[in-house]
Amino acid sequence: MSGPALAFEDVTRTYPGVAAPAVDGVSAQIAGGSFVALVGASGSGKSTLLKMVNRLEVPDGGRVTIDGDDVADGPAPRLRRRIGYVFQHVGLFPHMSVAENIAMVPRLSGKAAARSADVDVAALLDQVGLPADYATRPPAALSGGQRQRVGVARALAGGARLMLLDEPFGALDPVTRDRLCDTYRGLHDRLGLTTLMVTHDMAEALLMADRILVMAAGRLVADATPGEMLSGAAGPEATALVDVPRRQSARLQALAAA
Repeated sequence: MSGPALAFEDVTRTYPGVAAPAVDGVSAQIAGGSFVALVGASGSGKSTLLKMVNRLEVPDGGRVTIDGDDVADGPAPRLRRRIGYVFQHVGLFPHMSVAENIAMVPRLSGKAAARSADVDVAALLDQVGLPADYATRPPAALSGGQRQRVGVARALAGGARLMLLDEPFGALDPVTRDRLCDTYRGLHDRLGLTTLMVTHDMAEALLMADRILVMAAGRLVADATPGEMLSGAAGPEATALVDVPRRQSARLQALAAA
């Protein structure tokens, strides 16, 4: 089965005391099972739009739906139990073991599992490429990449089919980041998830996503496949973003040839 479909319908969000809206009339349809990247300059509204899905931000106008159901209906905690959320600084509880951190999601979801022993932590760790014996370790004993893998495992522990990634790999070194991107994309495909990811890394978006949404000044200015982005067919804002990794690649090739 594929994850749920997600839709933004003329969504707007303006912060008090700020004249320009952070999100300005955005509409987009995201099919179940797809991997979509949200890109744009800092302050373009990417994270605000993402957080409207799990109601960490609430729109002033328009609505967000999951499989046709308005996310505004019902209690926010119940909504969030359906959604996996992975962000840059992970947020693991330092006084808990890896197993206890992972078990926290099903526990908060009100499922029968109330202890780490009731959750198949080993299977979840295996999914994110960590050995089973990491279950007993505290977060402080892990590297940044390992903590991020635990964060992904924790997000999956409640059985979420919709995953929100907010710059999840931005604090990692390039080698670890590349490996974790490959690991997550494999998980997405294998589990049939729906993923919406905010990233500042255009190369990451092009390599990981099926589709890329480009935001500028709160508005959605392009909605294209990676191929369309690379061909220049997605418009000037998209082309400007794609030109950054292209220029970097050209400089590296020039250095290698020197």
